[in-house]
Amino acid sequence: MDWDNARVFLAIHRTGTLRGAAGQLNIDQATVGRRLAALERSLGATLFLRTPAGYVPTPAGEAAARSAAQMEEAALQLQREMQGSDHRLEGVVRVATTDTLAVHFVMAALACLHEVHPDIAIELHVDTSITSLTRREADLAVRTLRPTEPDLISRHLTRRAAGLFASRAYVERRGVPDIDTGLAGHDLVIFHPSVAPRQSRELGGASVADARVVMQVNTGMMLQQAVRAGLGIAELPIHMAGDDPGLVRIWPQRQHWYDLYLVMHGDLGRSARVRAVAEAIVAGVPA
Repeated sequence: MDWDNARVFLAIHRTGTLRGAAGQLNIDQATVGRRLAALERSLGATLFLRTPAGYVPTPAGEAAARSAAQMEEAALQLQREMQGSDHRLEGVVRVATTDTLAVHFVMAALACLHEVHPDIAIELHVDTSITSLTRREADLAVRTLRPTEPDLISRHLTRRAAGLFASRAYVERRGVPDIDTGLAGHDLVIFHPSVAPRQSRELGGASVADARVVMQVNTGMMLQQAVRAGLGIAELPIHMAGDDPGLVRIWPQRQHWYDLYLVMHGDLGRSARVRAVAEAIVAGVPA
């Protein structure tokens, strides 16, 4: 099995479409289709059923996916070992984080890194999805969740708190929710369940069952913008929203604590450039 074709096959298997695979691999869709066809010809098997809902793996496709995943792990292991033995303070390091964390401190930390190590280039991936460090989608990640994968190592960076906020215009129009009756009758803006499932059940220690969710978003910056626009109440990081003159803190006695972690693959700890980026991020965490 040709590895270039196999990695394309795995991307289709994971995304379910040629377009999704092309986006994941940063190649054009026609190339994805050609490589899949070449792989099916070489194996003499149909690996996917083409359906209106996407590409559905056949039994042969499922078997091929298991073998291709083993190939991928071997290739990534070799890549990590080679990068781990690299002592040069130059080259590309891929960092994944969220937009709010990037604005809060990661961008400033990377700017300090550039002053000291100008030959290290950063690819910054800003997303709320949990980037797979095992599959080398990033070298480092700053996350709010501690990883459970045994081959990943994490360092606790700091603890932060979130609270409920609304715009001044919303409070003037709708008033402040009574803490005894909770959020009943109020409008809420929450994260999409794929980002923060808890918010579909409660905010600020109060049930959302009798409130009205008027918007779901998938990034922290959009959450804060929606609150600024007066759409409703949301849970925002206090260190960011607390200084926003257009926002009002709701129920200051309540807050939700969360932790920040720096996460990386254990094999990359020996890479000089990855280690330098990690140290810069750790040093850049505000007190």
